[in-house]
Amino acid sequence: MSTLLPTFRLAAPRTVAEAIAARRDHPAARFVAGGTDLLVNMRRGISSPDVLIDLSGIDALTEFRIDDNGVTIGAGVTIAALARHEVIAARYRALAQAAASIAGPGHRAMGTVGGNLCLDTRCIYYNQSEWWRHANAYCLKNRGDTCHVAPQGQRCHAAFSGDLAPALLVLGAEIDVLGEQGLRRLPLSQLYIEDGKAHLALADGELITAVRLPPAPPASAYAKIRTRAAIDFPLAGVAVALATSGPAIASLDVALTGTNSRPFLLAGTDALAGRAIDDKLLAEVDRLVQKQVQPMRTTLTSANYRRVAAAALARRLIADLRPA
Repeated sequence: MSTLLPTFRLAAPRTVAEAIAARRDHPAARFVAGGTDLLVNMRRGISSPDVLIDLSGIDALTEFRIDDNGVTIGAGVTIAALARHEVIAARYRALAQAAASIAGPGHRAMGTVGGNLCLDTRCIYYNQSEWWRHANAYCLKNRGDTCHVAPQGQRCHAAFSGDLAPALLVLGAEIDVLGEQGLRRLPLSQLYIEDGKAHLALADGELITAVRLPPAPPASAYAKIRTRAAIDFPLAGVAVALATSGPAIASLDVALTGTNSRPFLLAGTDALAGRAIDDKLLAEVDRLVQKQVQPMRTTLTSANYRRVAAAALARRLIADLRPA
């Protein structure tokens, strides 16, 4: 991997409006905050924007507000600040656990909430040096016309590996998105598309400005597997939010990352309401997970291992969250 970045110009807006205007004036520009993912890809020749729009000087993006409507987290809040926030740890445990599990301390100090939500998808055929990708005829995600993971298919299977998204999905998060057409608010689930090459449903020049959480979420937790216990992206990550009525499930949400081209909420958990959390129910959750995850050969670990591990994580988290 080259240690040199390509030549670029840096724009330093002081407001979100200035950032949107800079993107309008420079259509090939990229927004950057912590840069822990984008700058690495630039060094590898994967991305070469002529202008970077630095969001780190925009105070409005670092706001953290708690009121009767819940919690509003600016997209520029760092992962480290999120991980150590007392309200997040007490009320939104899955989110605190996900934040604390991301990469290493240096990455968390620089990386931001918005950056992790917009993390580029990953694949062993994509996250390589320029000479490696050239020697292997590039791939569908970058300059090629074939997905080397599924050569007969029509789409890219690179996997989304952000940790915050599944935790936020089970907690019912919404996001604020700003662009030339104005501000819109949408459920986080609507941000993602099952396509590794174009996995974000953002219009050209749009920017996530904030994440909004409801005031009284159910108990939640997050866990993941990775090759090493630190730094590595998740091979599979699972978040669970569980509300109970006595020994029975009142509501259950499960979300996954690292297996598909998008983070997603597990379908079919509504039908489990009213059931006791026993071995039979956990086996049903296991089947739901294994049926819906779609891991492909995007990592050095087998797809089947990631599928089975994701199911095991879901079972374990639900069992741990059930009332004593």
